[in-house]
Amino acid sequence: MTWYLLHTALVSFFYYGLAMVMAAVEVESEGEFGWAHKAPTWYRTTGWVAKVYGIIMGGKPLTGYHTFMFALPLFIFHIQFAMGLEWTLANELMAMAAYFLVCPLWDFLWFVLNPHYGFARFHRENVWWHAKSTWIGCIPMDYIVGLTTSILCAVGATLVSGNQNFVADHVGVVILTLFFIVPMTITDIAPFYHRWYWRMRQTDDRDKVKMFYNPPDKPLGKE
Repeated sequence: MTWYLLHTALVSFFYYGLAMVMAAVEVESEGEFGWAHKAPTWYRTTGWVAKVYGIIMGGKPLTGYHTFMFALPLFIFHIQFAMGLEWTLANELMAMAAYFLVCPLWDFLWFVLNPHYGFARFHRENVWWHAKSTWIGCIPMDYIVGLTTSILCAVGATLVSGNQNFVADHVGVVILTLFFIVPMTITDIAPFYHRWYWRMRQTDDRDKVKMFYNPPDKPLGKE
């Protein structure tokens, strides 16, 4: 039991740490302008790929930024196979279980950590990119679908392998992460980050850096 609790805690904090770092990267790069709507990236709502993406993602536009950001944790959770873990269908399903747990957690932590939003402003009327999605109470359907898919992947890993530990361990991680670590973030970690966020913006050293911008006469691929 002690080893189970320790293992569950370590895995939970790893997933949480990854989600928090990715959320903080986006907070630092996007500020109050969520879903990269002021970033120098492309936006698509037309074309079959963008339309399918919009259906899956609750009406959100497809962007170049999110194309690569969503691919990043997918690679992270598959690096174990490059490091020697045997690829099996059960192990693949557990990698995807981790992916579908981290993605909604990462998105939610963006709001919690972002001082322009915070947990108090996590409402449908404040978030245009979640506005088209169905909400169950105070939770966007995207999150519910992601977490459900995560657990189903762990169930699938147990079914194909016969190892009950897959689903038991993963459900323990989900419960610890959502019901213990996330509330601690809302009450303790986020307020600390908010203070640090504003304090770091009281001064800026850009004027001390010899910056220059020398754009090419003709960008590659552009006629």
